[in-house]
Amino acid sequence: MTAYSSVTDVIAMPRVEGLALAPDGTYTVLTVATLSKDRTSYERALWKVPADGSGTPVRLTRSAKGEGGATFLSTGDLLFTSTRPGGDDDETSQVWLLPAAGGEARPVTGFAGGVGGIGATAADAPVAAFTAGQLPAAKDLDEDAQLRASRDKRKVSAIWHSTYPIRHWDHDLGPDHTHVFAVDFADYPAESAGVSGDDLVSATGGQAEESASEASAPSTYPRHLARPQDLTPGVHRWIDAPDVAVSPDGATVVAALEVPEGRGSRSDLVRIDRASGEHTVVRSDSKTDVAAPAFSLDGSQLAYVRHPKSDPTGPTQMEIWVAQADGSQPRRVAEHWDRWPSSLQFSHDGAALIVTADDDGRGPVLRIDLSSDEVTPLTHDDAHYSAVCVDRATGELVALRTTMLRPAHPVRVALDGTVTELVTPAPAPEAHATLTDVDTHAEDGARVRGWLLTPPDASADNPAPLLLWIHGGPLNSWNAWSWRWTPALAVAQGYAVLLPDPALSTGYGLDFITRGWNSWGHKPFTDLLAITDTVEARPEIDQTRTAAMGGSFGGYMANWVAGHTDRFDAIVTHASLWALDQFGPTTDHADYWQSIFTPEAMVEHSPHHSVADISTPMLVIHGDKDYRVPIGEGLRLWAELAEHFAEPDGTMVHRYLYFPDENHWILKPQHSVVWYEGVFAFLSQHVLGQDEELPVSLRISGA
Repeated sequence: MTAYSSVTDVIAMPRVEGLALAPDGTYTVLTVATLSKDRTSYERALWKVPADGSGTPVRLTRSAKGEGGATFLSTGDLLFTSTRPGGDDDETSQVWLLPAAGGEARPVTGFAGGVGGIGATAADAPVAAFTAGQLPAAKDLDEDAQLRASRDKRKVSAIWHSTYPIRHWDHDLGPDHTHVFAVDFADYPAESAGVSGDDLVSATGGQAEESASEASAPSTYPRHLARPQDLTPGVHRWIDAPDVAVSPDGATVVAALEVPEGRGSRSDLVRIDRASGEHTVVRSDSKTDVAAPAFSLDGSQLAYVRHPKSDPTGPTQMEIWVAQADGSQPRRVAEHWDRWPSSLQFSHDGAALIVTADDDGRGPVLRIDLSSDEVTPLTHDDAHYSAVCVDRATGELVALRTTMLRPAHPVRVALDGTVTELVTPAPAPEAHATLTDVDTHAEDGARVRGWLLTPPDASADNPAPLLLWIHGGPLNSWNAWSWRWTPALAVAQGYAVLLPDPALSTGYGLDFITRGWNSWGHKPFTDLLAITDTVEARPEIDQTRTAAMGGSFGGYMANWVAGHTDRFDAIVTHASLWALDQFGPTTDHADYWQSIFTPEAMVEHSPHHSVADISTPMLVIHGDKDYRVPIGEGLRLWAELAEHFAEPDGTMVHRYLYFPDENHWILKPQHSVVWYEGVFAFLSQHVLGQDEELPVSLRISGA
């Protein structure tokens, strides 16, 4: 038995989800999720961990609702978000503060609709910016509370729209509009705090009493709490919360604010003066998004990412720009660097940018020198780094590190690249597997690579069945551990798992993405078959027992594979596109899909045209709350499989696993168990030749 032999054991593993570094660099705060007692949700708590690799983790919070979004004020006080009773059967998330000097956490905000998240804090002033919703008819926070109370009383859930879109990923947009707010904690001393409420604990770990005020929603904004400053009054409905940065002195907030463009939008970079509320547009280009603003620690420089929107002719580069703090004298840096940054911040001395990006199946931390534009990797291992924080005193980094064999764990990265693991309350066991970097050459000569995970005992005398696992995106890469897609579980079942990066994958340059642009069924498909051919030739692989699977874009490719080859024994398709030429207007963002494809390409590359050619048993999986790939795609696929392949008694070799209350991802722990058990049962039948069995978690006792 290995650590990943049991799906239920894996679901129960504690996991690190976030990291923040204290201003003095001496310790970090980790957000750790643990399985609830009834095993149907995850509870999150904050833990204090020394930043040098020494010491023992100390738990800071403990509540029934859990905490997240931790970040520090310049004072060392810790901000985080947590839910509390908000009326009838509603719950809202608010900003809370845990004093650096010790004592009990206290609420900072009391928004009737809750907060979205903490966007940024100032380096040298106790100022934080965060997002929260406000009903468009409300002129202030008090009226917002009154209007929400009225809606709740009348049990009104309807939403009135005048713009497109009306939903995003897994949630409806509205009825409120997202605003950016700021709080100066110099105006919010500790002694002004009211009753702490809720059930958070002090920094010493003592349990507080549960709040008793759960009867009704507030009709005004609580007077004993900080009165946030609305920095974006009168805004329209945004799709996403904007990226924000706060100047070190706290006087200025820079935000990437969404601006309508027809039924689509762009994002402009806007400077907001906190004293006057005045908005100044820093960067605005039609059909272009500006994102990820960041100030240097001395406040003299501003960095951001500029990304022109793509069209059917090809993808566009994510450009890195640096300007003066007011946005003047902008210049593009590292134009020669052909990668897409996933995070961006200044080094402690302002001489360089510290970025992360997908790169050749890894996710390294890199340094871009601002005088020479030279890009230098700071990490050199087969790992992916996220949540990177710069120690302002030393320039060293703390981050979360994952590999394909090990989940996220906190580390310190020295300036010479030395990686030191930090203690953690969620030890991350490594999967018992052999990891191999594999590659091949496609028909056009392009190098196609991926990771191959094999059971340690796989050999020429004991070859393992092969599972081709296709990533989603498609602008993505297999380079990090995922608790949602965990290949280690399949390896523990005896499978060799191939995780390829075909055309459209990130981390190999713009030309590699372009190979599959507006042509999903061509180069991505032939790349997958080419690297599968190469891997099947390895002695430890049993080429007579194979399967293919994927979700989202990976599900689209699984559908395409099913209609274009019979080489696999089973195919699993999750949240998959089926009628590519017709699903566009039903997804959450039709404008995007209809802007990156030509109409002809959507017809040519739609898997549903090849349904009659499918000869491989398929397991179709879909969640009803999926707004990105609507449930109609799964329903139509299932209906057309039945149309062509149903027996006289109505049965099929194919199977459908349906989740009425899940979305694009299957997130509830109990449903993750069902998902994996269903997938493995289907593969066992068709790849391993075992008798069909209903997943254990779906069996009815006594049946």
